[in-house]
Amino acid sequence: MLRAVASGSPLRSLFAVCLGVSLFLGCSGSQDRDDEFKEGAKTTVLRLATTTSTRDSGLLDELLPPFRRAKNCRVDVIAVGTGAALRLGETGEVDVVMVHARKAEESFMAAKHGIRHEEFMYNNFVILGPPNDPAEIRDVDPIESIKKIAAADAIFISRGDDSGTHKRELSLWEEAGKQPDWANYFESGQGMGPTLTMADEKQGYVLADMGTYLNLKEKIVLVPLAAADDSLRNPYAAIVVNPTKNDKVKSDLADQFVDYLISKETQQLIAEFKVADQQLFTPTRLKGDE
Repeated sequence: MLRAVASGSPLRSLFAVCLGVSLFLGCSGSQDRDDEFKEGAKTTVLRLATTTSTRDSGLLDELLPPFRRAKNCRVDVIAVGTGAALRLGETGEVDVVMVHARKAEESFMAAKHGIRHEEFMYNNFVILGPPNDPAEIRDVDPIESIKKIAAADAIFISRGDDSGTHKRELSLWEEAGKQPDWANYFESGQGMGPTLTMADEKQGYVLADMGTYLNLKEKIVLVPLAAADDSLRNPYAAIVVNPTKNDKVKSDLADQFVDYLISKETQQLIAEFKVADQQLFTPTRLKGDE
């Protein structure tokens, strides 16, 4: 369900609260199989709050099984936007968060909600639109592109969910000196996959992470249009939650999970993860990477 956004609407905050509750209740859990664990051994549980992009891209399906087997643990995944993931960390309802919104991450660490922060990979955001490109943004830099989309009163689908993608979109509007309040600007209130599908159905523009786009590329007709730019780089980090937040926080296991993410073996898994022969994410801890 799409929602048109009116500037200064009093419904926005209520919508956000309701959305947060519905996302939490509807989030996906782990898909662990009993035969992955050692017979007779006690199984521990790692609670991971992660962005929907790592789930929708298929990356988690590659990264989690080796860790589960090595540690004989179950990983309960809560796939929500970055803002919701960080809020779960603040209250100690999860052990580790995997997010992509650097300013929010820095605030989280400064408030001592986390005890360890490690960037481990990146991809890029991309501005997608219909092939006929009614706003004429093809090969135009991102800031100028969104100005042209607004000026053309073109359809734009925002996640509107306080996710890392939504935060980056809002920062682009801020840089452009524009308010996203025209008639054809809509908020989906959902994750990246559903939002991308909605944008495709309405033949509108959308900011997406490259991983989710490549994973859904064969199912949609939208194409990348705006020029690549450093402003669209999208770094991901893992944060160990401060155990003082909740006596159930397993900071030791979370710390081992972060060690796993930055290990050479896992970094290689990330580098080799492809969809349709295209690499989705770039590891940052392999020798020679930034």
